[in-house]
Amino acid sequence: MAVAAARPLVTVQSLDGDMATDDTNNTLALPDVMKSPIQPGIVNFVHSNISKNSRQPYAVSRRAGHQTSAESWGTGRAVSRIPRVPGGGTHRAGQGAFGNMCRGGRMFAPTRIWRRWHRKINVNQKRYAVVSAIAASAVPSLVLARGHRIESVPELPLVVSDSVEAVEKTSAAIKVLKQIGAYPDAEKAKDSHSIRPGKGKMRNRRYISRKGPLIVYGTEGTKIVKAFRNIPGVEVANVERLNLLKLAPGGHLGRFIIWTKSAFEKLDSIYGSFEKPSEKKKGYVLPRPKMVNADLSRIINSDEVQSVVRPIKKEVKRAPLKKNPLKNLNTLLRLNPYAKTARRMALLAEEQRVKAKKEKLDKKRKEIPKEEAAAIKAAGKAWYQTMISDSDYTEFDNFSKWLGVSQ
Repeated sequence: MAVAAARPLVTVQSLDGDMATDDTNNTLALPDVMKSPIQPGIVNFVHSNISKNSRQPYAVSRRAGHQTSAESWGTGRAVSRIPRVPGGGTHRAGQGAFGNMCRGGRMFAPTRIWRRWHRKINVNQKRYAVVSAIAASAVPSLVLARGHRIESVPELPLVVSDSVEAVEKTSAAIKVLKQIGAYPDAEKAKDSHSIRPGKGKMRNRRYISRKGPLIVYGTEGTKIVKAFRNIPGVEVANVERLNLLKLAPGGHLGRFIIWTKSAFEKLDSIYGSFEKPSEKKKGYVLPRPKMVNADLSRIINSDEVQSVVRPIKKEVKRAPLKKNPLKNLNTLLRLNPYAKTARRMALLAEEQRVKAKKEKLDKKRKEIPKEEAAAIKAAGKAWYQTMISDSDYTEFDNFSKWLGVSQ
């Protein structure tokens, strides 16, 4: 995902009561960390692993389900061989025990406290996830997609003057949020406070609410923490200790972040740039995006690219129809060019044979006189009629004699 903030300069939002300053101090250059590539997959993976590190081990009792001296009755008593509780006079006597299918028995594969609860994550991978979450917070579409109310915010990333770090009272903090247009998002978090559905309400997590804005400050020991901590949904973090669980709650990118000016100026020194390594993290250089401009369709359709590419020939190539060479002459000639000559020779030979046969027949017909041929034809016709009308024609056994034709 190569979406990144494209603003070269960021305006510092002044608050009521700030001292008038020069125009040069009201704008800051966008840190390179805001232009780094956004990788939702890495953020989701790192978040799911980091969130496992705060779990507390749990297990059932080692003796659960085995606190009885049950023994099997063995075979021959028309009951199953499951261990049974000894004694008599109560319902419990004779009941099955120990097995996971028995009432009061142990569970299958009882949970142990030495399960692998925690996860190790590579340092560079964690840094990549944090950098991606910071970069995503500067893209308004991602922040809106996450559900934050930023319609009245002047711009993103949102940077306020350092005078907000001197706020001590919660009432003053609410006033600051209203001035910069971030209070609707805090109100959304407050209104979403509700009881959790399901059995979690019985397990010390009864209430749930949405996340509001995250205030990032740069001065250590500032009073801003106490001022904002009582506002529902609003969280506060130091720029040098940014946590992925706060930057991307639930593993979802686009947290609404409010930066103080001092915190925003420290980003370059903490995370470095694309060319210069970080001052705080030894040897760390920001990941460089694969493409400077991620609008691929715009690049492909640009005049510079289209002027040098070859035109696309839109030809529909269909699968060739397989033809039988024994039935299709063109296919046969493609396989055997001599077939044409062989077929022509066969045709010529057939014509000569037919011609010779005709000549032979014509020669025989010329040898017999016309009168004799007519007499033979008439005699044959008469004999045929006689054969049909009278079945007793044994006297005509010598057909040649009957015709009067000399052999």
